Amino acid sequence: MAAMRALPDDDPRSWKNQGKIHCAYCNASFTQEKSGYDTYNLQIHNNWLFFPFHRWYLYFYERILGSLIDDPTFALPYWNWDNPEGMALPEMFETSLPDPSNPAGRPNPRFNSLFDGYRNVLNLPPAILDFGRIGGSDQQAIIENNLFTMYNQMITGTSDNGFFGGQMAAGVANMNAAGSIEGGVHTSVHAWVGNPRMANSEDMGNFYSAGYDPVFYCHHSNVDRMWSLWKNEVNDGDNVDPDSPDWLDASYVFYDENKNLVRVYNRDCVDTASLGYKYADSPIPWTTYSPTAHAPESHIATDSIGTVDKVEDVKFPVKLDKTVKVLVKRPAINRTKQEKKKVKEMLVLNGIQFDGTTTFKFDVLVNDVDDGTDITAANSEFAGTFESLQHGIAGGMKMESGAVFGITELLEDLKSEDDEYVLVSLVPKGGSENVTVSEIKIELVPVKTKSKNKK
Repeated sequence: MAAMRALPDDDPRSWKNQGKIHCAYCNASFTQEKSGYDTYNLQIHNNWLFFPFHRWYLYFYERILGSLIDDPTFALPYWNWDNPEGMALPEMFETSLPDPSNPAGRPNPRFNSLFDGYRNVLNLPPAILDFGRIGGSDQQAIIENNLFTMYNQMITGTSDNGFFGGQMAAGVANMNAAGSIEGGVHTSVHAWVGNPRMANSEDMGNFYSAGYDPVFYCHHSNVDRMWSLWKNEVNDGDNVDPDSPDWLDASYVFYDENKNLVRVYNRDCVDTASLGYKYADSPIPWTTYSPTAHAPESHIATDSIGTVDKVEDVKFPVKLDKTVKVLVKRPAINRTKQEKKKVKEMLVLNGIQFDGTTTFKFDVLVNDVDDGTDITAANSEFAGTFESLQHGIAGGMKMESGAVFGITELLEDLKSEDDEYVLVSLVPKGGSENVTVSEIKIELVPVKTKSKNKK
């Protein structure tokens, strides 16, 4: 890292220029001009380009670092925040080191090339990441909730579209839907590390500046690891990547370790082995953290008919300046086990509109009896969360996204499979006062798996 920082600014491999890559691709700097659609932006967040873009970004970043120290075996470490042992910021980013020009002087983290002065000092070690913002001093409770959150975003609430996010294709308006990890723990870590005392939550707390913090690359190494785990470990390794040519042929340009500008494609990064790396094994305890229902068999949705508006009677868009409750009709009830294996029931939020220069979060609950108990990821009623990070400097940047949450297992846990409606609650968790949602619905989505593709 020190070698990269020492490069001049006119070198595309320099620290500053590598950090700018994330800003360029995430802040609508590029359009689809070469595809003939110069009115459409190229955006790698809030859609299915999120995972492959960042994998390629890390790939070239790692090769540049290895080249600078003449070590072709160099590999970026991943910050395993999905494991209790890794839920604090790794010490190496804050370690005090001696001044190279005065080794006898007092050590200071400023002499550490992994240090960044724009971090939230309240969240430095030994503070524990709090994915659900449950707060309090009970660290074990926070850790437990983090593990339930991982289960939700990697297992319960995902299918191929729920994990990757909405489609983005040339000449088509972006479907604007963040995948479960992107709109969940990925953004939570960014917001947790970024400095709220800065005008724009620099560095990690804003997409334009996140690439200037060395934490970013180790954080995203673990995000990339989640993709590998989802495909090779979760669901008995039966999950598959998108197979649409629009996804497979999507491309990006990066400078390589030799300062050559190269174009790369999604189809060439789906297998980490072909890129020359694999992730070291680390325990994944969250696979056993399945939630339990707070109020099973409550049939609160049926009981709410007449007191809570049905979705067809709601005037959209709805504003999230307070909790929003709505009854949503299901497309089918009492589906067989075989039907549920082939087709997942998904809760869909479309047209989430917001100022892109703000950070906000809201939780999505299903059939919450609202008896005063805080519903968290430990409860089956918790469908998921949506969190968005600042995309630029304050001043207004109208953006739109969406979210998809798997509710098949959730409804089984609540014993609500025979209910015609579900009660959906959108619960603000900070910063969503001016956020609006344009559509709430439930869809049945076919599941793509490796085993199904073989038949």
